[in-house]
Amino acid sequence: MSAAALIDVAGITKDYVTPGGVDVPVLHGIDLAIRRGEFVAIMGQSGSGKSTLMNILGCLDSPTAGRYVLTGNDVSALRDGQLAAVRNKTIGFVFQGFNLLKRMTALDNVALPLAYAGVSKREARRRARAQLERIGLGEFAGRLPNQLSGGQQQRVAIARALVMEPALVLADEPTGNLDTQTSNEIIDIFVKLNREQHMTVILVTHEPDIAARADRLVRLKDGVITYDGPAATGPSGARA
Repeated sequence: MSAAALIDVAGITKDYVTPGGVDVPVLHGIDLAIRRGEFVAIMGQSGSGKSTLMNILGCLDSPTAGRYVLTGNDVSALRDGQLAAVRNKTIGFVFQGFNLLKRMTALDNVALPLAYAGVSKREARRRARAQLERIGLGEFAGRLPNQLSGGQQQRVAIARALVMEPALVLADEPTGNLDTQTSNEIIDIFVKLNREQHMTVILVTHEPDIAARADRLVRLKDGVITYDGPAATGPSGARA
């Protein structure tokens, strides 16, 4: 694995077993390397395997076979508790549905990963407030999620993903519930994080115009990678 590689996936397969005992293969020998500081979009139609791959990259699931090395550590066969520790320290997640706790303020939502990591409440809140300030939501720190717009809620979710200073940000359809203008504003944040802070960003999307904002496109079909190259110049480009 290259010293600059953050992710090195080799021969990854994933099978699921239905309640009736039928083995359903979803991923078929995925090979993928992602360097530190890359901005990668993953695209594919429903059933292509992109969500399964995202879950494995995010240590939310384990492969059936193959090797997954993240930040130099083989995480392929880690147990649930070990995977949870990796997720908390190494990966920041942003989801389509925001996943904010409704009864907690924006500040406390952002501070939550720090609390799980054992950081004192005072320090967690200080760092959470700093993240909200960075994304322009400092004045909304005391508001509940239902007092924020969709775009503001997603910004809070991004701040929460960044508060542990992760090596990797995984964004799963982060603009799926947003209008076009707000979607562009959210993607602008990811672009800025990547360009200015050299944050490694992996973005799963079904929207070609969103994927085109990345530097690199990985396209999946039927559990295999059919394209891996520049985002704007793939087969008919990301805009296809």
